[in-house]
Amino acid sequence: MIRQERTEDYETVYDVIKEAFDSAEHADGNEPELVNALRKGNGFIPQLSFVAEIDGKIVGHILFTKATIENSTVLALAPLSVLPEYQRRGIGTALIKEGHRIAGELGYGFSVVLGSENYYPRVGYLPADTFGIQPPFDVPRENFMAYKLNENAPNVSGIMKYAEEFGIG
Repeated sequence: MIRQERTEDYETVYDVIKEAFDSAEHADGNEPELVNALRKGNGFIPQLSFVAEIDGKIVGHILFTKATIENSTVLALAPLSVLPEYQRRGIGTALIKEGHRIAGELGYGFSVVLGSENYYPRVGYLPADTFGIQPPFDVPRENFMAYKLNENAPNVSGIMKYAEEFGIG
C-alpha cells in the first residue's frame, strides 16, 4: 500500500532511509537528515511525500520537492528509499509511479533525479538535457535525468536550482 506520509511516520521513515542508504553504492550518509531539513523548507510538498507499507510496516519512502529552472517550478525526486530486504520487488517503482501520478494531478510538468542510469530509465527517465534541463554541478549526463509528468507541460530550459536544504549552489 502506498499512502501520503504522516507526521507520526517521521521517526520510522528516518530509520528506513538510514538503513536503505547504509548499503547504497552512492550515498553520503546524510540522507535522513536531508529529508528532515526538506520537510521544514519552502520546497516541501506534503502531498508528494509517500510511504510504502507491507502488512502495516513502512518499508519504503519517496520525496519530491520543489526546484526551479529559470522561472519554472519543477520537482526534484530525492531521496527514494526501500529497506534492503524489500528491494528488487517493485516497491521503488510503485512509489515513483504514484508520485508521478499525484504530481501530474497537482500540475507539475517535470521530475528531475540524480541517480542510477540503470534504474531510473526503467520508469521513463531520460537524460535531463533532452528537455533542456542542465545540472548545477558536474555530473555524468546519464545520471542527471528528467521525466515529463504532463504531456502538455511547457518546455523548460536552463540550470536547475534545488531547494536550499540540498546545499547545492
